[in-house]
Amino acid sequence: MNEQSRSPEFDVVVVGAGVAGLYLLHRLREMGVTAVAFESGDDVGGTWYWNRYPGARCDVQSIDYSYSWDTELDEQWEWSERYATQPEILRYLGFVADKHDLRRDIRFSTRVDGAVWNDATSLWEIATDDGATTTCRYYVMATGCLSVMKDADIAGVGTFDGEVYYTGRWPHEEVDFTGKRVGVIGTGSSAIQSIPIIASQADELTIFQRTPNFSIPAYNGPVRPADAARINADRAAYREEARWSSSGVPREVAELSALEVTEEVRQERYERAWQEGTIFSLMGAFNDILTNADANDTAAEFVRNKIRSIVDDPVTAEALCPKTYPLGTKRLCLDSGYYATFNQPHVRLVDLRENPIQSITGAGIDVVTADGATSYEFDAIVFATGFDAMTGAIVSVDITGRDGVQLRDRWADGPHTYLGVMSVGFPNLFMVTGPQSPSVLSNMALSIEQHVDWICDTIEHLRTDGKAVIEPTPVAEAGWVRHSNDFADLTLFPQANSWYMGANVPGKPRVVLPYLGGVDRYRKTCDQVVERGYLGFEVSGEEGTEVNDGVIIQLQPDVGIMIEFMEELALPPMDSMSPVEARAFSEAMAAESPAGPDVGQVLDGTLPGADGNDLDFRLYRPAEQGPHPIVIYFHGGGWVIGNATSDDALCRDLCVRSGAVIVSVDYRHAPEARFPAAPDDGFAAVRWIADHVDDFGGVPGQLAVAGWSAGANIAAVVTQRARDEGGPEISGQLLLTPVTDCDFTRPSYTENGDGYILTTALMTWFWDHYADVADRDDPRASPLRAESLAGLPPAMIVTCEFDPLRDEGEAYAAALADAGVDVRHRRARGQIHTSVPAVNALLSGVSVRGEMADALRGFFPAGVPA
Repeated sequence: MNEQSRSPEFDVVVVGAGVAGLYLLHRLREMGVTAVAFESGDDVGGTWYWNRYPGARCDVQSIDYSYSWDTELDEQWEWSERYATQPEILRYLGFVADKHDLRRDIRFSTRVDGAVWNDATSLWEIATDDGATTTCRYYVMATGCLSVMKDADIAGVGTFDGEVYYTGRWPHEEVDFTGKRVGVIGTGSSAIQSIPIIASQADELTIFQRTPNFSIPAYNGPVRPADAARINADRAAYREEARWSSSGVPREVAELSALEVTEEVRQERYERAWQEGTIFSLMGAFNDILTNADANDTAAEFVRNKIRSIVDDPVTAEALCPKTYPLGTKRLCLDSGYYATFNQPHVRLVDLRENPIQSITGAGIDVVTADGATSYEFDAIVFATGFDAMTGAIVSVDITGRDGVQLRDRWADGPHTYLGVMSVGFPNLFMVTGPQSPSVLSNMALSIEQHVDWICDTIEHLRTDGKAVIEPTPVAEAGWVRHSNDFADLTLFPQANSWYMGANVPGKPRVVLPYLGGVDRYRKTCDQVVERGYLGFEVSGEEGTEVNDGVIIQLQPDVGIMIEFMEELALPPMDSMSPVEARAFSEAMAAESPAGPDVGQVLDGTLPGADGNDLDFRLYRPAEQGPHPIVIYFHGGGWVIGNATSDDALCRDLCVRSGAVIVSVDYRHAPEARFPAAPDDGFAAVRWIADHVDDFGGVPGQLAVAGWSAGANIAAVVTQRARDEGGPEISGQLLLTPVTDCDFTRPSYTENGDGYILTTALMTWFWDHYADVADRDDPRASPLRAESLAGLPPAMIVTCEFDPLRDEGEAYAAALADAGVDVRHRRARGQIHTSVPAVNALLSGVSVRGEMADALRGFFPAGVPA
């Protein structure tokens, strides 16, 4: 390969001259990099050049939706309104372009038709609609997330004889609806913004609504003095706070659930959010509105009641109330008198759920009614049918990467990106606010700046390091897609057929498109990728190729957040405490944990232990009529801490899910009662309960054991002793992250021994309190070391990926299987030792607990009452 073949016409080609494209050109010019932008419009502005429909405004306050990279702009430009209109935003972007002389690097009225990666030259070849081809080393799609209109999937489109308008491609000249009969199809954001203005002109206005949207009043007007004062007090600090906020707008973070306050407090918070009038205020009123359906419904019903109070006609009001999806899982809208518009006598709503559109005709729109069909005649029809969001603008261009693969084909089942910035097989192709980045769920101006900075810093790093090509690894990309989906699965977003899910475009894969972890978490992750030597990337140059493979985030999202929270508390390690202090600490932490679900009955009692002294137990009975199978449960705590009620939430959860009676039994603790007191008590309890099954409301012969951690150790030992000492018969064993051996040399102790709550140091502390070194090889302490595991009851063993005990639990599962025992093993991906039992605190453990309950049911014959 000669040097000339490697010399591109430009270092960087940028597609788009909107908010992202302008900042890119500025940064690249500062770096001394040659760059050109192709823009299909005849001026700058991007989204704000094309979207000129009546009432078009930004839904983030102007003072936030503005550039921070040029601090002089804050002094030179004063926004006239809280939420700027499209013309004002376009003037602002034009002002920036003039100030920095950016237009000289932009080729206007030029559309990119295709881009092909040339592996021989390591360059992109960009074809434009003027017939030219431009080569570049780096190709950046700054095309915006809402820039490609969605086709109107309605029969008869194109047959209407009157005026036709699309909110996504509104004429540049003024449109006047005075004296006209107008139909608007759609009630999304652009419709909600435009309908009040169209209504003020038209003689008749008919709105065709397929799915109602939630909207709150914008209370537009001058920037509120309090908001201006907060920013002006220290603008640099405000901007920095925004960069590390969840939404890209500084806000107080809610710490309470909507379900743990009184109705009065809920309503007061919602009313305050309603009056604040931002898209972030209502969703941020409580910490679980997007993760808990019951919490979400309290906020949704608040908005529905607002709609009912505004709209006079109760039938119309009810039709405008969204009821088929959670609040916030479709884009929450801001409006200026939208709902009140329906009180005007010349405005009517057609509910397409009741009366679907049959077709568009030359005269207007025909809808299906109970009586047959109704025809509406119009002079003009406005299609407010939305956009092919986030991926549409990227895959609408023919982008061909390595081996002739087109990006649209690679993304046929949904986008595959690393950080929402790059995609495997497409070297040196960058996307600004691409899918699987926060983008549309954030203050876009801030997210754009973060992406542009990261991309430009990466290009500068490659130049400095003598590298020319960068591409994510398949492992890193798959890990990011999985992490993005993990976050989505913790939320209510998948319950809505929204453009966030791609569900508004027929045939588009239904996946959550934006990253839901927040601006702050995303920024931190991008920074960590760089700090770790561009983890997850392959880079190459004249001197060869370097691969730094890996996955940047492997923990389940909620588990990672919990660990971060614990680290912020800076609590003393438990292994630095005495046993008495550790017990008090554990009980204090448990008191702050969420409760488990309600069960039919809870009873406390005692039963005789191995030494004749009473052991406490707590019984959890299902609400359904018994008798029920019985599961004897042993709590965790390293044989040192805990009691019969310390795993209360988990026991409740297992009771509800499995339909079994759960009996949580205490045992003597070390160091006061060292080995073998705990397993002796466990075996004594199982024998006693087996002899009193009727007293517990159980089914004779249907007895299983379960436990977590040290409690799982006891459960495993009990099954071995029951086999060897004449019973009782045990139907199955459920072992959650069990201690099965005293060997600390396994890799999981090295890999996971620090930073994941349960540490190697703490396990050492537990063992030292529990058993002498000489006793630890005893199978009653290390059940993996039993002479034989044959003949044991079926087992379900759950291990966690980031647990020091992972390997010994998996070794026990393998040893049981080798001995002919029916074993079901589940390694809980992204989980730690303490996360699966965290009922109602960590959502990612729900599916694991569901499998645990399935295993318990499977231990008992079909037809047994449950």
